[in-house]
Amino acid sequence: MSASRVEVVAGASPHEVRNPETRREIRRAAVWLGMASAIALVVLLIQPLLIIFAGLVFAALLDGGVRLLGRVLPIARGLRLLIVCLLTIAFLVATFYIAGVQIADQVTQLRSTVEVQGMRFASWLSAQGLVPGANDVSSMAREALSSVGRLTSWVGTAFGALTTMFMIMVIGLFVAMDPKVYDRGLQWMVPEDNRREFAITVQEMGKTMRRLLAGRLVGMAAEGVFVGVALAIAGVPMALILGILTGMLAFIPNIGAFISGALTIAVGFSAGLHTGFAAIGIYVAVQLFDGYVIIPMVAKRAVDLPPALTLSAQILASALFGILGLALADPMTVLIKTAMERRSEHVEDEDAAAMDTP
Repeated sequence: MSASRVEVVAGASPHEVRNPETRREIRRAAVWLGMASAIALVVLLIQPLLIIFAGLVFAALLDGGVRLLGRVLPIARGLRLLIVCLLTIAFLVATFYIAGVQIADQVTQLRSTVEVQGMRFASWLSAQGLVPGANDVSSMAREALSSVGRLTSWVGTAFGALTTMFMIMVIGLFVAMDPKVYDRGLQWMVPEDNRREFAITVQEMGKTMRRLLAGRLVGMAAEGVFVGVALAIAGVPMALILGILTGMLAFIPNIGAFISGALTIAVGFSAGLHTGFAAIGIYVAVQLFDGYVIIPMVAKRAVDLPPALTLSAQILASALFGILGLALADPMTVLIKTAMERRSEHVEDEDAAAMDTP
């Protein structure tokens, strides 16, 4: 049969919409439906998305080390990345080789000490009539921990935590090897007219992230060393593991300092009244040192984050995404803040250009 003899049905189909207003409303409804579907998809995939974001944060940390090493050692990027990774592994291996047995013993001792001190504190509060009995407090704590939900249940086991850390490090290594490849891929997903502004925004976000992580690392090292040495001098038990925990928890401002301080004070009072007061003094000195030395010299120069905004972001992220969201609250906030500031600057530049145009 020839193409000229094909019969074509005339007239509109039953499902065709000819009214322009109806078409416009259908397109609007499709946009809102698409946004709702995207939000639902993000909620369903929040765990792998957080892992990917954590991998990007780790990549920014490695990239900062590679760039810093490039100032004194002008060699290929791959070799610099290899040197950074080897130095990090050597530091961790040496630390655990020298003090591995002591750290393991102190971890077990710290757990039992915190449990005993917690029950003593709960019993004292119960005796004062401030809270219910110790058994009721324990049951309430178990119920609160059991209601965290599905989003954080996957990190409850050691295997899940190790798997998550492995995936984060693999993603970070791949991105740090050649970040330009992934940058070009992101730019191809953006309309051509907006690619330049998108590239500038991503570059600014990367700079801000590296500054934030650099400030965090300096603060973690300073607080960990200061607490470990001061507790050892004051005779507080488990000074080594408390210093390590303080340094690790310093990555999470506000909340991390509260947790490490509570652990330090609990362990201090387990060794006696005078040791407990010494632990309180050390905690106060650490917070003063962090607030008046580290933050003004490092954190404020790196990223200017208001404390209330940081704490609010941590509360929301921990409630929505669990412990991993709490750890990544600051990087998320910094990236959003940088993008909004860049957008504001871009709008101001466009307005200035429009005013200068005759």
